[in-house]
Formats: sequence, C-alpha cells, structure tokens
Amino acid sequence: MTGYLDLQALVQIIGPRFAEGAAERDAGDVFVADHFDVLTQHKVFSALVPRELGGGGVAFSAMCRFLRELAHHCPSTALALSMHQHLVAAAAYNHRQGRPGRKLLERVAASELVLISTGAGDWMESNGLAQRADGGFRVNARKPFGSGSPKGGLLMTSAPFEDPHEGWQVLHFAVPFDAPGVSLGDDWQTLGMRATGSQTIVLENVFVPDDAVALRRPRGRFHPAWNVILTVAMPLIMSVYAGVAEAAAAIGTGLARKRMTDPTVPYLLGELANELTKVQLAIDDMIRLTNDFDVTMGLEVTSPMLVRKTIVADGVLATVEKALEVAGGAGFYRKAGLERLLRDAHGAQFHPLPAKRQQRFTGRIALGLDPIADAA
Repeated sequence: MTGYLDLQALVQIIGPRFAEGAAERDAGDVFVADHFDVLTQHKVFSALVPRELGGGGVAFSAMCRFLRELAHHCPSTALALSMHQHLVAAAAYNHRQGRPGRKLLERVAASELVLISTGAGDWMESNGLAQRADGGFRVNARKPFGSGSPKGGLLMTSAPFEDPHEGWQVLHFAVPFDAPGVSLGDDWQTLGMRATGSQTIVLENVFVPDDAVALRRPRGRFHPAWNVILTVAMPLIMSVYAGVAEAAAAIGTGLARKRMTDPTVPYLLGELANELTKVQLAIDDMIRLTNDFDVTMGLEVTSPMLVRKTIVADGVLATVEKALEVAGGAGFYRKAGLERLLRDAHGAQFHPLPAKRQQRFTGRIALGLDPIADAA
C-alpha cells in the first residue's frame, strides 16, 4: 500500500505490529529500522507537507494524535518519528508565512526524505567548529541525540563560527548523510527510548557550501527562529510522552483489578486518574496553542508552550510511577511492561527546555528581559 491513509486508521493497523518485539529491541538497543520502512511505505514522513507541494496535507493536530497513539505501541518509533515531523512542521509553518521552507518540503514529499535534528543538544551555543573554506565552510563536530539517524537522509544541524567582523555566530545548515565525513558514533546505550537510534552524529571536516547555510545568528542569544521551532516541536514530542503515560495507566489499572479487595486500590486509582488528567489537559492545551499553524509565533506563545511542556514532563513521570504503585508487586516484573515505560518516561525531562531552564526562561520574560542572556 503506497497511498495516504487516515492517520488514525493507520495507527490501528500498524500499532499492534510495531508493539511486537518491543522488549527484545529494548534489551538489545536495536533501532526500529523496519518500522521506518513501513512508515515510508505509507508516506507518513511527508504527511505534514501541504498537498499542493506533493504531501499528505495532514493537520498538525492530527499528527500529534497519531504520535500519541503510536506511543501506546512503540514509544521509540513514535519519538524518533516526532523528531522528523517537527522539522517538517517548522518548514510548513515558514512556507505558510512566506518564508523559506518550500524546497525542503518538496524534497520530503518527493522521496519520503527522513530529516534528523540535533537542535536539542545544540541549543543557543551549538557545539563543534565551522571554519571558512573556499565556497563555504569546513565543519568538525560531534552531535548527540540524533534520533532516527540510522535511517537519516538529511541532517539539520548547526555549528559555531567566529566571524572576523561580527564575532561568534551560529550557522544553521543541512548536510546529506551520505556526504563525505559524516558518520555515526554507535553510542546509543541508554536508560530508556533505546530503540530510537539516537546516535551521536560525527562530522569530520565536512564541507558545507555557502548556499546550504539557512540561518546565521549571534551565538548565545535567543533568535526568533526558536519561537517557531519550539512552538511546533514541543506538542509533537510531548504527545509521545503523553501516550507513554496513557499506556502505563492502562497497564496499572489492568493489574489493579486483580487486587480489588485491597482497600487502598480505589484511592490509588483515583490518584492515577488525577495525574494522567493533568498530562492530558496540558498536552491538549499545547496543541491548542499551535492552532494548526494559525498563530503568530512569538515569545507570548513560546513561554506558555514551555511552561506546559514542563507540566507534561513532570506529569508523565508522576503518572508512570503511580501506575507502578497501583499495579502492586506484579508491576515490578519486566514482563508487565511498566518498567520499560518508566525508563522511557524519563526522557521527557531532557527535551528543551529542562525544568530549571524553562523556569528561568519564563521568569526572565516576565521581567521584560531577554529570555536567555543579558545584553552585552
């Protein structure tokens, strides 16, 4: 099957298949390569691309729902996919606003090109070094957390560059994965989300032509481009973790029914419902803020979005831990599935912004300051 399907119908078909072997993949740090092949077959990677550009024209909110439901079956697949989708979403929003984005969207639609991001690890400073070369730059860097990188087609990344006139800048650019000097670190051995293939991407003397540089910004300073990136990325990514929380709550509730004579069970289930509802309310409001791209991106949207991201991340951990308590001793066995979800849930805290950075960001905006740094 090669045409576009309704995403909610599709997840009911592929979700149970993706759930098969999840424990084995987790135990062996095995990337979900075959899942990416299925997603390519069903044109999921181009689903957010507007129809007039050759894509599926799927609404942003529908993609969030798809990722949330997919996470019930395989969180690693859903998370790796969300990283690609946030880059497509940013390009789609920019295209809608009359800014560059069309070429990237057309490339994704033409070949189901898989986009890989290193933005979370780079943040304001970026890492590595770009140096001037004839017609462009030579880049050396190690970029961690490249989710989906074993199937990557195009790397969307950045590197610092010391301009002789303007000082330190960060260059944002795209590099094909088959470019000379690009390799994978084979180092994704982690607490959770072990099947995402989020390997470190190594750039060794990689040539980046001038016309591949999409953005230059001052290093260490907030740039308006981040308003777009954060506002579209966080609902997609945190939808995955909301799905993790829902899956854990379902397992915990199922196991609790075997202990109905325990007088504490109703109280625990009530607490579980409260924790999960906080997550669901917050993720639904994140999606509302993005409003299927009918919104003007700015700090007045970015800050509330990041506040809700922290609420979701904290709530996901609280929900999964409560689900384990609800389940009782049976939940402590790996075969129950809660142990894996608990480890996966811990990944939520590391996506931008971690709680303390978010609180500082939001507090500085409330004081009328730059959200990141004081003026030089």
